[in-house]
Amino acid sequence: MNLVATPARLSTDSSTFDADFKARLHWSAETDADIEQRVADILADVQHRGDAAVLDYTARFDGLQASSMVELELTQVELKVAFDGLPAAQRDALQAAAARVRSYHEAQRKASGESWSYRDEDGTLLGQKVTPLDRVGIYVPGGKAAYPSSVLMNAIPAHVAGVGEIIMVVPTPKGEKNALVLAAAYVAGVTRAFTIGGAQAVAALAYGTATVPKVDKITGPGNAYVASAKKRVFGVVGIDMIAGPSEILVLADASTPPDWVAMDLFSQAEHDELAQSILLCPDAAYIDQVQASINRLLPEMPRREIIAKSLNGRGALILTRNMEEACEISNRIAPEHLEVSSRDPHRWEPLLRHAGAIFLGAYTSESLGDYCAGPNHVLPTSGTARFSSPLGVYDFQKRSSLIEVSEAGAQILGQIASVLAHGEGLQAHARAAEMRLKG
Repeated sequence: MNLVATPARLSTDSSTFDADFKARLHWSAETDADIEQRVADILADVQHRGDAAVLDYTARFDGLQASSMVELELTQVELKVAFDGLPAAQRDALQAAAARVRSYHEAQRKASGESWSYRDEDGTLLGQKVTPLDRVGIYVPGGKAAYPSSVLMNAIPAHVAGVGEIIMVVPTPKGEKNALVLAAAYVAGVTRAFTIGGAQAVAALAYGTATVPKVDKITGPGNAYVASAKKRVFGVVGIDMIAGPSEILVLADASTPPDWVAMDLFSQAEHDELAQSILLCPDAAYIDQVQASINRLLPEMPRREIIAKSLNGRGALILTRNMEEACEISNRIAPEHLEVSSRDPHRWEPLLRHAGAIFLGAYTSESLGDYCAGPNHVLPTSGTARFSSPLGVYDFQKRSSLIEVSEAGAQILGQIASVLAHGEGLQAHARAAEMRLKG
C-alpha cells in the first residue's frame, strides 16, 4: 500500500480562503466526557486512599505490580547507574544539551528573575521580592515513547530558579525503564523520582500521599488523562499549561532546499495524527517542489503512517501574495513553533508578534530547539501563544511586593488612602491610615 500525504493546497487569492483556512485550523480541545469522569474518579480516589490507590491504578493501567510505593521510587544510585551505563555518545549529547539549556535559563533568571527595590523622595521603600517555589512536580511522558528532553526542559529551569525539591513522575509500563530518561533526571538534578503516571500521578503530586510529597506546581506534557487531571487540580497547585497537539508553521521565501522544509513539516507531523504542519510561501512553484519532496521522502520515514494522517487531516500548503501577508497569517495562527526559512529572516522577525518559539534562518530546524539549542521546548499551543509564554525560570518563581512606608510617606499616602477608603465605604481601612497622620 502506497501512502499519500497531500496537505490541503490553499491560496489567499481564493474567495473561500478564510473559511477554508479556519476549517483547517480548527481543533476541538474538548476532552471526551468519559475521560473527564474517569479522571475525576481517579483524583478523588487518590485523595482519599493515597498510596493504595496509586498502587492499584499503576497495576491496572501500567501492568506494574508493586506491594508498596518504595518499589516504585527510583533512587539516586539507580539514576547514576543509568547515566554511567549509557554509550559515550549519548552521555556526551545529554550533558551538552543540559549545559546549553542551563546556560540559557541562567541568563533568563538574571534578566527577569531578580528582586529589586527603590526608595522614593520621602524615604518609602517599594520593590519586589522574587523567591523560588519550595517543591515542584514534573510529569515526563512514558510508554509508547520516552522523552529525556522533557526531563531537561522541565527540571533544569526549576533547578536554576532555586526550587528546593524537584519530584519527577514517569510511567514505566510493565516496568520497562528508559535509561536515557533516568540519566537525564540524574544530569538535571531531580530530587526524587517515581515510576507512576497518568491521572493518578498528577493526583499524588497535587494532594500528596504517605510517600509522594505534595508539590506547589506541576509541569510537563501528557496524554488526555494527564491534561484533564492537571486542569482539575489547578487551584490546589499551579500548572504550566494545558497542551494541545504539536504545531509547526514554516514561512519560506523559496531559498531553502525543499527537502529541508518537507522534513521540518514531518518533524511535527510524526508526533501524532492531530499535529499540525503548515507552510506559508508566496512562490507556487516552490510549494510544488515541497509537495514533491513530501512524496519522495515519506516512504523512508518509520512513522510514515502517522505523518500521512497528520498532513492529510490537518496539514496545509498555503500560497500567499507576499511574505508580508505570510507574516500576517502567521500572527493569526500564533503557532507553537515558527520557522522563518528565509535568506534574510531578520527582515521578517519584527513583523511576527505571536509564536511560542521563532526559529530564524534555513539552518535553524525546529528539532534543534526540541533538544539542545537552549531555550525551552515546552511551548504554548492551539493559538495560546497570543497570551502565553514558553516554560521558563519565571514559572518556578513567585513574586512578593515589598512596601516599607516612612513616617513622612505615611502623611502623604494616608490622606490619599483615607479619601479613597471612605469613597468605598470601608471605614476601618480609612481609620487605619488616619491613625498614622500627625495632628
